Parts: sequence; structure tokens; C-alpha cells
Amino acid sequence: MDIVRELRALIGESGVLEAADVAKRSAGVWRPDNLRAAALARPTSTEEVAAVLRWCHANGVPVVTHGGLTGLVHGADAGPDEVILSLERMRAIESIDPVQRTATVQAGVTLQILQDAVEAQQLFFPVDFPARGTATLGGMAATNAGGNSVIRYGMTRDQVLGLEVVLADGTIVSSLNSLIKNNTGYDLKQLFIGSEGTLGVITRLVLRLREKPTTENTAFVGLEGFDNVVQFLKHMDRSLGGTLSSFEVMWQPFYQLVTTAPAKGRPPISQDYPFYVLVESQGSDRDLDTRRFNAAMEAAFESGLIVDAAIAQSEADSASFWALRDSVELVLHCGLPVIFDISLPIAEMEGFAARLKEELPKEIGEDHRLFIFGHLGDGNLHVSVPVKPADYMALRPKIEALVYRGLESFRGAVSAEHGIGLEKKAWLPVSRSKVELDVMRALKTALDPLNVLNPGKIF
Repeated sequence: MDIVRELRALIGESGVLEAADVAKRSAGVWRPDNLRAAALARPTSTEEVAAVLRWCHANGVPVVTHGGLTGLVHGADAGPDEVILSLERMRAIESIDPVQRTATVQAGVTLQILQDAVEAQQLFFPVDFPARGTATLGGMAATNAGGNSVIRYGMTRDQVLGLEVVLADGTIVSSLNSLIKNNTGYDLKQLFIGSEGTLGVITRLVLRLREKPTTENTAFVGLEGFDNVVQFLKHMDRSLGGTLSSFEVMWQPFYQLVTTAPAKGRPPISQDYPFYVLVESQGSDRDLDTRRFNAAMEAAFESGLIVDAAIAQSEADSASFWALRDSVELVLHCGLPVIFDISLPIAEMEGFAARLKEELPKEIGEDHRLFIFGHLGDGNLHVSVPVKPADYMALRPKIEALVYRGLESFRGAVSAEHGIGLEKKAWLPVSRSKVELDVMRALKTALDPLNVLNPGKIF
């Protein structure tokens, strides 16, 4: 069976790459290796996606869907006998409705392209994270991406009003709803959001937009204890009248990493505090919002919640603060990192971090570093443990056991933003009961009985 020839007959010569050309492509922004696959199909429409899936389903050929390849859990890994289905040629913004405040897009549109397009109409798509220039909207929906503003706007799931999806057998399910309120039976889109390409391929989306905030107030804050961090979150949320949009925490080692050469960032405040917070509010009245933000910061200082702060006086100041938080690639300078994306109750974070700091040297020795940072306002922490590359394979299982088993006692989530993929499926029972997993498998069997779509992922 000549897979390349058969697929080219369906979607054209330029629409399909053979294995040798696939092998020249990078496996992703965090991956040093290249792709493997029998072929890579690049359809330009939902109908072409359906044609590819219909043929693969009929011939028992597994399919792995690709978006921007910004994930961290090997969810887009493919084997030499599988077909990669890339949405890279489906990059049309079909419409922007400024009255309904929606955008209808193809799945291959990148986050930044959408953000720029709606900004021109004084609108705003609130999901945001450093990989905005590469991550695609279909991939974001398939993994239910989070980011920097979840505390106010929610995950990608909360921005999706409708989807068009192609099932494993090529059936097109078009549910391009544009209504915020639509309580007419099962909300089918929710089956596919966060399913990591295992139930269907998302091809088009209707996304909810917001009016563009016209003001931003940003501060970088130093705190002397974790209790202060928690109380500062409550204080700012209460004081800002619903305009708090980001609350990012950094443990001291991460802050020192991103503000010390060879890092390009410079410390806006001293490097001597155990905790740092990047806090931001968005509003629409510059004078009122600034007075309210500054008053909240002053009250926090006078009450002893914070001990030091730099308040952005310009967009350049704000950008420099965010550049520190976004400089996550600097952990690569410290070794080969074992990376985690977890959720747990805010009150448990300090104990979790302290236990990890104490237990890591006992399990893997002293020759490592520990970096913790993340979206504390919505309970999401990023943990990175760089080790010597030669020790990576031996130490990684020990590190994973320490991190994931530490979540069991309070039903934390082994994945907050990036999904399960191959990386975390052994640990999924930490966060999901047997009954839940059985229901998930039943859905998979019902929608993809031949296990054609992204086989081996999640389960």
C-alpha cells in the first residue's frame, strides 16, 4: 500500500509529504529531534481532512494530529507507520463579528495572528502565553490550554462557543454555535476540548471575544512568606473590583535565574526575598484604574503583606516584567530539565514545595536545581528539575514519583495545562478514579472504535 500516493490522490501532490521530507522537520519547540511518520498530510479544508481520515479509517492507518507542536507531553509523537495530519495550511480567519463578539477561524490559525486581528477592531481574545506565535487555536482547544489570564477569563474551554470536528471515520460534525447561551441538549464541543486529538480532529472554531481593555497596571512584588502571597492575592482581588487579570508567583531560585547573567533580564527589585509576584489588572478608565491599583499596592505595603515592589510606569516596564516570567527557556542552561505542569490547592503549595525541596536530594543527590513558578491565582504551578543529561533517564522516574505522588493526598492534578499525551498517562490515576477512566475509555470506543486517532495517548 503506497500511503503517500493514495493520500495525494485525495488532497493533491503538494498536500502530502513523504517520510524522508517528514524526517527533516522539527518535532517541536521543546524537542531536539525530528519527526517520524509514513507521511504527513496537509489538508486545506474540513472536507480534505474528512477525506484523509475516511481513507485512514478504511485502511487501518493510525493518524496523529499536529498543531503548533508547543506541547510538553509528547501528545504529537508519531511512529514510522502512522500518518501525521497537520493543520498548517488551514490558517484562515473566516470572520470577526464585532457585534456578537465572536471570531470564526480555521484550526491552524496561530494565537498571535488572532490576537492581532481582533485588536484591530478593539476586541480581545484573552487566552495568552509565551508560545503565542506558534501555538494554534485548534491545538489549544484540543489540549484546553491555559496561560497567564485564567484567573479572570478561564481556560481555552471557556472561550469556545462552537466547533467543527471530523470523527475518526471521516464524519463531519459541524456545531459552529455562536451563542453564549445555548442549552439545547448535550454540549458536544466539550467532548473534544481537552481530548488531545483522541476523539476527533478539530477543524474550525467559533471563539468568544471580549472588548479590548484600554488600561493595564502591572507591578513586580517581593514578599517574605507564602502566607503573605496568599493574603496578597485575596487583597488585590478584593481591592481591584474584578479587574485582576494575572497573578504569577516565582520562588526565589527562578527569579534569581531570570535576573542574573547570562539572562538578559535585570532585577526590578532585590533578589533577596523568598517569593515574588507579578500582578496585573486590566480595565477601561486610566485614572480610576491607576488610582485603585496604586491604593491597593500602598495598603498592601502598609499592612506588611509586601516588603518591596516596582510598579510599571510604562508599557516598556510592563513588558520587561513579563519578559522575566516568560524566560522559562533559561532552565535549559542548568541541565536537561524534568518539567511538570500541576495543579493543587493554593493552601497546599508551600508544603508541597518544601517537601519536594527536602526529598529531592535524598532521592537523586545534590547535583540538581529546583525551579518553581506559575499561575498561582488559578492553582497552577510549573516545576522544573534540571539534571545532568547523562543522568536524565535514570533520575527522571524518581523525580516524577516524588512530584506526582505528592499530589495524591489532596487530589491534585498531574496536568493543569498541557494534557496527558504519552508523558503522563501512567500517572493519570493520581487525578482520576477508575470509574472516570472507564467512562473516558467508553467515549473513546464509541467515537473511535478502531483506535485510529492518536492511539496510545492519554490511556
